Amino acid sequence: MKTARFITIKGLVQGVGFRPFIFLLASKSGIHGWVRNTNEGVEIFAEAGKEAISTFIHHIRKKNPPASIIEELNSIPAIPLNIGSFTIMDSENRSDEITSISPDIAVCDDCLKDMEVHPRRRFYPFVNCTNCGPRFSIIRDLPYDRSKTSMDPFPMCEGCRTEYRDINDRRFHAQPVACIHCGPFYELIVLNQRWSGDTEKILTLLNDLLNAGKIIAVKGIGGFHLACDAFNVHAVRALRTRKKRDGKPFALMFRDIETLSAYAKVSRQERAVLTSWRRPIVILDMKQKAKKDHALSYINSGLGSIGAFLPYMPIHYLLFRYFNGPAIVLTSGNMSAEPIIKDDEEAIDRFQGLADAFLIYNREIVHRTDDSVVRIIGNKESIIRRSRGYTPAPVRLSVDVNNIIAFGADVSSGFCVGKGNKAFPGMYIGDLKNLATQTFFEEALEDFIRMFRVQPGLLACDLHPGYFSTRFAEKYALQPLVRIQHHHAHIASCMAEHGIDEKVIGVAFDGTGYGSDGKIWGGEFLLCDLADYKRLLHFEYIPLPGGDKAVEEPWRTAIAYLYRVFGRKFIDIPLPFLAHLDREQVLSILNMTDRKINCPEVSSAGRIFDAVAAIMNLCLWSTFQAEAPMRLESLICSSCEDLYSYKIDKTIIVDEMIREIVLDILNSTGIPLIATKFHNTIISIIFESVIRISKKEKIRKVVLSGGVFQNKYVVEKTTILLKKSGLLVFSHQQVPANDGGIALGQMIVAAKRRSMKCV
Repeated sequence: MKTARFITIKGLVQGVGFRPFIFLLASKSGIHGWVRNTNEGVEIFAEAGKEAISTFIHHIRKKNPPASIIEELNSIPAIPLNIGSFTIMDSENRSDEITSISPDIAVCDDCLKDMEVHPRRRFYPFVNCTNCGPRFSIIRDLPYDRSKTSMDPFPMCEGCRTEYRDINDRRFHAQPVACIHCGPFYELIVLNQRWSGDTEKILTLLNDLLNAGKIIAVKGIGGFHLACDAFNVHAVRALRTRKKRDGKPFALMFRDIETLSAYAKVSRQERAVLTSWRRPIVILDMKQKAKKDHALSYINSGLGSIGAFLPYMPIHYLLFRYFNGPAIVLTSGNMSAEPIIKDDEEAIDRFQGLADAFLIYNREIVHRTDDSVVRIIGNKESIIRRSRGYTPAPVRLSVDVNNIIAFGADVSSGFCVGKGNKAFPGMYIGDLKNLATQTFFEEALEDFIRMFRVQPGLLACDLHPGYFSTRFAEKYALQPLVRIQHHHAHIASCMAEHGIDEKVIGVAFDGTGYGSDGKIWGGEFLLCDLADYKRLLHFEYIPLPGGDKAVEEPWRTAIAYLYRVFGRKFIDIPLPFLAHLDREQVLSILNMTDRKINCPEVSSAGRIFDAVAAIMNLCLWSTFQAEAPMRLESLICSSCEDLYSYKIDKTIIVDEMIREIVLDILNSTGIPLIATKFHNTIISIIFESVIRISKKEKIRKVVLSGGVFQNKYVVEKTTILLKKSGLLVFSHQQVPANDGGIALGQMIVAAKRRSMKCV
């Protein structure tokens, strides 16, 4: 007996081949009816026998396309209409509700094969299908149709149109479908010469340029990259000099997973992430042989890890057909501290004198997205930088965040907009310290508000009055504005990820966060729920000579700790790092400290890492963000269980640890041993403090957040110790532990307070 169901599906179900999947599944299952996209998701009208429809719905859940995510599937009875077939209907846009937009998807194996044999796609570098290709980077509005993407200027040829309409074709309703006859094309510019369209000629020239040590500006899926031969020391040096990037490690794109495995240790989880459709940069431990490679030392600045990823665009695979090297540097195409460049003319103008050649194409990048960076910590994927492949996927929440806008922080900034019970974190923006980045922030936020149909109703920002993001929030609109303490937002962001809505012990360790007492926090133990927090314990305050300047000059924080522990006599201690400093400048710093001139008090765990790295002569001047703690972490030898002394009273005092580190240095103790003992001490401080609080407050859930918890060793060892004591430990996975995750925390705190009518 024929029956009918009306099915609605929400989640990541557009731009991932979902309608063709439904059509084929319905055809095989004997289902009649239709499927269509709406701005809310996907709707299906299905009529057949009761058992056939039941099986159909079961297969929708179990066999959905790899890149799709079904968050909600509802089915209600409907009146049979005796439809004689199953069709795909035109999309509808009829409300302010929205569906998820697919992130950009790495080229699939089937499309790679098409580049070998397909008559219209052999060597065509824009090959794609319903299972892969550009998505977020080209979309202008919802629902996801070609007319609302930057593919609109490219009318399909008859061959592509036939594929687009053929339900049995892999390109059925693939919005970016194109071929050599109708799609975008690449152009290579070298000096005043241009080569257009002839991909094989362009690839031959690119290979010659790379082999000659040249630097090439390459237009990627979400912006430009700067590329060179990773094993050509001359080329890498030139790239560092021209880009003014003295020390920050470069990411390497390896030709395949087997080649990468010769240089880095790749676990099962790391391999899965590297080869996933998201294709992020993954932080990997280098193999011993690779650590001794002279060329690689210029890539990662002597660290024991490397940021590696695999090809994800068709052009990447084509490039490696001609280029014989194992890897190329493929770093963000930007000027120092500015956003990645996405427009051709700007790239050609800004990279004059930096790039020797330009590889561009004639399709617009609508949304710029830098490469995402992840690390496997505790056998789980932990995002360091959330952008291409992840943006704009939402975080589903237990609290209604509708029409809330969160402005984040100023370092590693990112905003977040709320729709229903979904938070949509923006792409990685960068540090909001120049006009270009601030403009990017404003434009990207406006795009998200428009695309996701947000009607700003409540704003959330950081407590810091000097942040650009805070000032922008203040000027943004007349809606209510909630100011949220930085470290409360850190803990709340992790709680939001894990659906926690109760009191937890929050451990917030980072470099800088404005405290409610007007001082700088960063080593905090909090009693938190989503609405509020109580500060229970923190590192003892120390004056930070020069304020923000100490972030770039860790030696200043080292001087502050040595002065407190040893008094002025520390100047005469034969510590190697002191030989690199001007004695008069050091004395001037001490006088500043005595007079409390530009010496804000800080309780920051991140600054302790800086101080110890400087005292150990590892990093006196930072050439990139978090260099000091990264150099410390790279030295860890896991066999050491020793630690230094410390004191936990009303505050946490590490004076004795500093004293013992100095003695170890004077006694010529191995630097790796000192680094490990220091890390073990931090872990012990966290463990002992949490256990004390847990016993007193009768709370078993512990949340770890803040930039320090990007440290793999600290997170993994701390988690193991706390779990052995019967506690439940939560750390970040969907958003960064650093300030890139702050906006999510601000959003859910504001939402909780709104639900309690506190705003």
